[in-house]
Amino acid sequence: MYWNAWPDFWSMGGYGLYVWGSFAVTAIVLGAELMLLTQRRRQALAEVRNQRLLHADDSGEFNDPPP
Repeated sequence: MYWNAWPDFWSMGGYGLYVWGSFAVTAIVLGAELMLLTQRRRQALAEVRNQRLLHADDSGEFNDPPP
């Protein structure tokens, strides 16, 4: 499909609202997914760090927590 001008490109033959709306929703969902994954990773690392500190012996060495 060829466009003669930018407004033609943005309107996408009358389907611009659907096309660009779909792109926007996809970008928002992917951005939210990345944000939630990053947040969960930080929480998991903090949880592991706390568990290791709880199970550290007096010599300062870290031991694996009991199963």
